[in-house]
Amino acid sequence: MKNLTKIGGVAAVVAALALTACGGGGKATGPESGKGQEAGSDLSKLVSINAKDAKDLEPGGTVTLPLGSIGPDFNSFSTNGNSGDNTALHRPIDEAGTWGCWNFDFDGTATPNKDFCEDVKSEVKDGKQTITIKVNDKASYNDGTPIDVKTFENTWQMLRGTNKDIDIVSSGAYEFVDSVKAGANDKEVIVTTTQPVYPLDSLFTGFVHPKVNTPEIFNNGFTGEMHPEWMAGPFKLDQYDSAAKTVTLAPNDKWWGAKPVLNKVVFRQLESSAAIAAFKNGEIDAVSANSVTPYKQLEGTKNSEVRRGQRLFAGGLNLNAQKAPLTDVAIRKAIFTAVDREALRKVRFNGLNWDEPSPGSMMLMPFSKYYQDNYPVKETGADAAKKVLTDAGYKPNAAGIMEKDGVPAAFKISNFGDDPTGLAFAQTLQKQLQDGGMDVGIDQRASADFGKAMGSRDYVLSVSGYGVGPDATDAVKQFYDSTTNENKLGDAELDAEIKKLSTIADNAERNKAAMEVEKKHMAKYFSMGVVMNGPQISFVHTGLANFGPSLFKSASQVPDWTTLGWEKK
Repeated sequence: MKNLTKIGGVAAVVAALALTACGGGGKATGPESGKGQEAGSDLSKLVSINAKDAKDLEPGGTVTLPLGSIGPDFNSFSTNGNSGDNTALHRPIDEAGTWGCWNFDFDGTATPNKDFCEDVKSEVKDGKQTITIKVNDKASYNDGTPIDVKTFENTWQMLRGTNKDIDIVSSGAYEFVDSVKAGANDKEVIVTTTQPVYPLDSLFTGFVHPKVNTPEIFNNGFTGEMHPEWMAGPFKLDQYDSAAKTVTLAPNDKWWGAKPVLNKVVFRQLESSAAIAAFKNGEIDAVSANSVTPYKQLEGTKNSEVRRGQRLFAGGLNLNAQKAPLTDVAIRKAIFTAVDREALRKVRFNGLNWDEPSPGSMMLMPFSKYYQDNYPVKETGADAAKKVLTDAGYKPNAAGIMEKDGVPAAFKISNFGDDPTGLAFAQTLQKQLQDGGMDVGIDQRASADFGKAMGSRDYVLSVSGYGVGPDATDAVKQFYDSTTNENKLGDAELDAEIKKLSTIADNAERNKAAMEVEKKHMAKYFSMGVVMNGPQISFVHTGLANFGPSLFKSASQVPDWTTLGWEKK
């Protein structure tokens, strides 16, 4: 499942593993040179976390991190709760709900998460797949409920997509599960499927507590309620202050895995500008600076250093095809055609010394060995966009706006947060679309409104995108299956291709098939346009270990919450 993310600012802070030099030390040296990597490149260039063994760190201590939004819906599996901020908030306190059966290395390699699943085996016999999972005997929720076959069965029942009253983001591979039963005991889980499912980590990356078992609880039970009793992780919720928009965590005495170094973690909801001020004042310990405005404001901050890597993000043009006038595919194609993506990236990366070619996939990063460029428009520009609309029957009205049947091509771009670079990006996009014959305004909103607006689809064109994983199998269903994607765009032929590709065991062949689906969907429906990936640049207080850009190990920059801590002085 891919989390929605707004395109920039300081919203979602996260941590990472080491190899890249940490710069700064408070000196105003400007950003280091960086660029996106291609397939076969050394990915260690994209990771920077100041890696230290936990035994070498100072026991205890506090780390305070900013988030763009905290709540109001805390169910990350639901449409309303599907945001990068929500996942970042839950990772230290609910490893069961966010990680579940699997761990991911920096390069995206998945292995069983032995805190929950000690062993996962798959066998295909006569076309029938059986997956056998050995669950850790110690694994249980904070309320004492054991994590066993009932957890796995409920996860399948809630996420399989057959009950349309349950507001899930995507059914993913769960719709291919045929049964979930106990083996020798309740800690041995036997899963059978209607067709072989690959990769195996498309199942049970995150569990749904057995008590979250009705549409009402799933859809509405987490609004303003975190339900820490239904979590399991190295930290526990100490306090959620909904008025102050802060969440405080403490070590979880019920956690059976490795104990955390820190004795306190605090998350604060902050707009971009407030997060910058808070970092400079020493109130928070890390902040993202993925555009030049925060970078320059943060440069030279005492007792700080810069950690720079690759942001796992794809997006820029998130189109709501269910809202007029974007219900017309001609308008959507004209948007794709009018956009000068290189010019937008120059605005976005101005002053960051970051270079990357135009990306062409929402599902894979350019450094993936399975990546291909699927952007559907080769001839771009204002005249080409007007031709798209003219060919579809649009004509300029008295104001010069293209219209059809008396309805002008008029809409607004929703931009979230108070980062000036983000607004400049939206204004440049606005001008490009206006030049293409469209009447375009800007709908400026706070970062805190992002999750609610995305969940309720209260936008026409949003400057946002999604996190990117190492394998396209889940993403292709979430983005392009007509029964699951938010725009309901697609057709039976593509749906059949998507259903078939999850049966392909070979990783290269399966991802190639997924890339072909994306290519066809983009060329026909024009629903999500990728403009950029971009860097992850984090300012971090000196001495904070095991935090920073981490690639697939952690989208929130903390590869292991039990080893996050401070160097000994």
